[in-house]
Amino acid sequence: MAGKKRLDIDTLWKLQRLGAPSLSPDGAQAVCSVASPSMKDNRTRSALWLLSTLGGQPRALTHCGEKDGAPRFSPRGDLVGFVAKREQEGHKDEEPQFYVIAPDGGEARRVGTVATGVECFKWFPDGRRVAFVSWVWPELKGAAAQAKAHKAWKERKETGVATSELNYRYWDHFMPQGRQAHLHVMDIGTGRSVNLFEGTGLQLSRTEPDANCFDISPDGKRIAFAYDPDPEQRIDGRAAIASIEIKGRKLRDLVRDPAWALSAPRYHPDGNRLAFIASHQGKKHTMPQQLAVWDAEAGWEVVSAEWDHEAQAPLQWEEDGQALLFTAEQRGRQHLWRFDVPDRRAEVVVPGGWVSAFDKAAGTLVTLADCAAHPARLHAHAPGEKPLRIEHFNDRALAGLPMGRSEEIWVSGALGDKVQVWLHYPPGFDAKKKYPLLHTIHGGPHTAPGDCWHWRWNYQLFAAQGYVVANVNYHGSSGFGQAFGDSITHRWGELELQDIEAATTHLLKQAWVDAKRVFATGGSYGGYMVAWMNGHLPKGRYAAYICHAGCFDWTAMFADDAWSWHAKELGAWYWENPAQVAAQSPHAFAANFSTPTLVVHGALDYRVPDTQGLAYYNTLKAVGVDARLLWFPDENHWILKPRNSRLWHEEFFAWLQRHDRPASGRPGLPTRPRRRSR
Repeated sequence: MAGKKRLDIDTLWKLQRLGAPSLSPDGAQAVCSVASPSMKDNRTRSALWLLSTLGGQPRALTHCGEKDGAPRFSPRGDLVGFVAKREQEGHKDEEPQFYVIAPDGGEARRVGTVATGVECFKWFPDGRRVAFVSWVWPELKGAAAQAKAHKAWKERKETGVATSELNYRYWDHFMPQGRQAHLHVMDIGTGRSVNLFEGTGLQLSRTEPDANCFDISPDGKRIAFAYDPDPEQRIDGRAAIASIEIKGRKLRDLVRDPAWALSAPRYHPDGNRLAFIASHQGKKHTMPQQLAVWDAEAGWEVVSAEWDHEAQAPLQWEEDGQALLFTAEQRGRQHLWRFDVPDRRAEVVVPGGWVSAFDKAAGTLVTLADCAAHPARLHAHAPGEKPLRIEHFNDRALAGLPMGRSEEIWVSGALGDKVQVWLHYPPGFDAKKKYPLLHTIHGGPHTAPGDCWHWRWNYQLFAAQGYVVANVNYHGSSGFGQAFGDSITHRWGELELQDIEAATTHLLKQAWVDAKRVFATGGSYGGYMVAWMNGHLPKGRYAAYICHAGCFDWTAMFADDAWSWHAKELGAWYWENPAQVAAQSPHAFAANFSTPTLVVHGALDYRVPDTQGLAYYNTLKAVGVDARLLWFPDENHWILKPRNSRLWHEEFFAWLQRHDRPASGRPGLPTRPRRRSR
């Protein structure tokens, strides 16, 4: 492979990123957003593209916007609706607005100006209206009052945040002060909108409500939605499902059980039934998301109780109303599934890789899916035919770049269970050479890496630097059944460490692993694991660690946005049982720290506040361990700006190479083993 160009960070940021597809009613066309990053401009723009499901060249549908997104075909196929911030007719949007454009081209049109902005939308079946979400002041009536309040808010000189809410910030932003997420209806012809929740006391989820939290009945007369009936809106609240009539605003609770958390309602084609996702939180907080169906006469029931998988939103009924389409993880992959409701039977429709989005209309199915070898691609699936790829946005940029192979292996881990490990090899891997081993430990902990393309922790990019990359789906990971996911509860760090160590021990037996060049890196909960390993493993087991946005001190972590989950996961509040919490906290084992560590954090990270990273770095310095800090004042839990991403990778690889001591050759590259003298 000498002399051949390999995947690098600049190439990664040249690749275009595809959004979820929406199909025309006849299934002949799909529309999606395509994000185009620019390292030069240090920003990312997005536009809408139209694609034929029969083949042919994609066509750019929008050109003038910078953040055109969430496109959806109208039910009649004559318009594509989308959300954007644009300048039109001398008026520049202060908040995202709803736009429409004809699929055969022309200028996009702002339908109406909503002072508080449009977060997401769905078309009514008649194509003449849309339902959308906007954050409004609940005590005010009418659009004029909302616009006046919004103008005053924009012009205020104060910067303080005052709140009495339990849930007041999320990931990287504070909730709009004094405002709530309400459902609205907009008329496409006039641009006028009405607030369906005005005066009801209702609000949608405060944690980024999207188009999956509500659905419009087939006759267009009512909307079903998920909401938390508890006056104290918690991040872990248990939502109910209700409906509201468009005329008269009559409210009806459809499914409300304080033991269950309900979400993602989807009307059956007959309008008398409703599918949704239900999790039995009253039993345990790690209970899976199951499929449920409500019937106007029979009530509701969980229909996937015997199927040990987690259903992901959105749900989509098949046209015959007998089955539901959705995605669900299974052992390091995410497939598109079809669940037959009468037979209670699930089958894979499109296997992953990682199927991240889909749509189906008139018998044509379109999927967006990636895998470890390539970024997301769009395919059309027509009955009885092979999948047809309908775009080639990234082919030219990736042409000639060799990709390493990926494989899954299984090792005997904690509790004697088999544990999955994904290995990603450098291009041109030669088993006769020695390679450094790089663990990338996933976050969550209830997530899972696998056969997928990651834009921030890209396994191919890491492997292209000469590392064999290992991802361990340790106990607690998703996609391996409820018992496996729940096994780490109240004893964080214990089983996960055993699994990672089992993988390392297994891999050290391979002739191609250089035992002195083993590294462990991780982000979020993976960062927690790196810090945990530093306090529990002997010096020299790993040459160096990298901790990105890692949890360090569970008491101080109470400043995060998800504090209400702590006692559920750790087994106690920190004031009730300090020893129980400390036993699972890396900071309590600081006296054992010995391995060099790069600590990375962003100031806008509210899931793992940056004081966690700063405290870990300061502690490493205090106990005399080699450490380096990379801190971003303008990034959150993820590093999203192109130039900052480049810096992140430069520091990442420089730290590894600084502590990479091969027997011969340059750091970070595979080496030939030394011949023994006879």
